[in-house]
This record gives sequence, C-alpha cells and structure tokens, in this order.
Amino acid sequence: MAVLSVLVAALVLARVAGALGVRALDSWPAAIRVGLAAMLLFTSMAHFNALRHDLARMIPPGVPNPMAMVYFTGLCEIAGAIGLLAPRTRRAAAWALIALFLAILPANLHAARAGLTLAGNPVTPEGKRIAVQVLFIVLTWWAGVRHASSPVRSLAVALVLSAALDGPR
Repeated sequence: MAVLSVLVAALVLARVAGALGVRALDSWPAAIRVGLAAMLLFTSMAHFNALRHDLARMIPPGVPNPMAMVYFTGLCEIAGAIGLLAPRTRRAAAWALIALFLAILPANLHAARAGLTLAGNPVTPEGKRIAVQVLFIVLTWWAGVRHASSPVRSLAVALVLSAALDGPR
C-alpha cells in the first residue's frame, strides 16, 4: 500500500530530523503528525487528478453527488494535514480527521465488497482496510489529541475501535 509507505517514510524522516537536532520533530507524536500530514497530502492528490473518477465510484449508492463528495473529502484531507501541523489547530484538526476517517470508511468498505478498482488495481480488501483505518484513527488520536504517550492505552483503543468497526458476525 503506497499510502502506508508514505506514512512510514515521512515518519522515519521526521524522527531522523528530530535526532539530528530539529526540536520541532524530537518526539514520536511530532513525527507521527508529519507522517500523517504527508500521507494525507499524498492521498488528497487523487481527489483532484484522473483517479477522482475511481474514487467517485467508491461512494455508496444513495450518497448524492459523488464527485462533489470526492472534492470535499480531498479538501478535508488537505485542511486536516495543515491543521495537524499547526499547534493552535492540532487538536481540532485531529478530531476532524478522526471523524473523516470514520465517515469515509463506508465508501472504502463498499468499494471492497463491490470488487472495485483504483487505477486499475483492486482496492484494499475489507479486513485490511478496517485495520488501516483503525491505525490512522489511533495514530491521529495519539499524536494530535493526547499529550502524553501511552502505547498500552493506544493499543487498547485500537482493539476497541477494531472490534466496533468489525461489528457482530
């Protein structure tokens, strides 16, 4: 998944910069915010290029004006990326991004269930998509909302969100 590669690469580069003395990047939450911002800017590009048509097909039936939703969510990703990096807007942006990740999950699940493609490739399978969305939510919450780090608590939140999103079988 290219999205995860962008997230990890930006996160690692931010941590290296922090280790080399860039004070703004000398913590894991700061590096994760940079990784998330890079990932969001990367994914937002698809909302405004030729892939936007594939994204519009991913939107579940019944949602009016799919192309407008594609543009809107792309703008939300850009605003969220910028907001996540600005200390004054970090918390609000993180909560808004969490809401966005939850709001776009039905489109991603619809695409997986319908066997749709993105740029000619099959979309991420349902189980992996849920896991990735949970990861994005947990990272956003941990780096953007929560001040102190607690990997155990973050793992607990991930498990609860995963169970809630997976639902009863």
